[in-house]
Amino acid sequence: MSADTHGLSGFDYWRFRFRVWRGQRPFWAGLLTVLAGLPIAYFPYANITLGSLSLTMATTAGSGSLIIGVLLVVLGLTMWFQSAVRVFAGIASILLALVSLVVSNFGGFFVGFVLGLVGGALSVAWAPGAPPAEGGPQPAELPDGDKGYDGDTGYVPPPDSPYAQAYGEYRAEASGGTASQEAADGTERTVDANGRHSAG
Repeated sequence: MSADTHGLSGFDYWRFRFRVWRGQRPFWAGLLTVLAGLPIAYFPYANITLGSLSLTMATTAGSGSLIIGVLLVVLGLTMWFQSAVRVFAGIASILLALVSLVVSNFGGFFVGFVLGLVGGALSVAWAPGAPPAEGGPQPAELPDGDKGYDGDTGYVPPPDSPYAQAYGEYRAEASGGTASQEAADGTERTVDANGRHSAG
């Protein structure tokens, strides 16, 4: 399925897909945790030159700093791609950020320490959206007072926007759990409550 079938340009289509992907996982927690690992792993191996003066920040625990930094990066990626273990990853990143205070130049000069604490706390606190109500999804109020069909991710595109087509939203019929959409060739496609498509 290409972006042209939805009426969106390539950039808008992928930006919309990224927004949906980002909303289904603790994205900001993972990003901050990945960013926390970089200064923690970098500063013990950095050589700063000021004119002809070379400053080396190497410590005896350089390998410990590298291990903590790499583990924080891996935990951040785990928050993105395995959000089921987000609580474990958040607690582990908080503990690693605390250990980095002692091991790695005050936690990457407090930058990695603070980013690791905030990223871990966001990961522990994040929860997926509430499942739809028993009777199916309820229409959500749009800013102009119109009703939109709410999907399971919580985002409601306006019915007239090209995002509504790209998102795959169909207006529900009064018959219950089946929604329909008229295809370009004139046939009507239906989507059952279990998400299967049929043409007819």
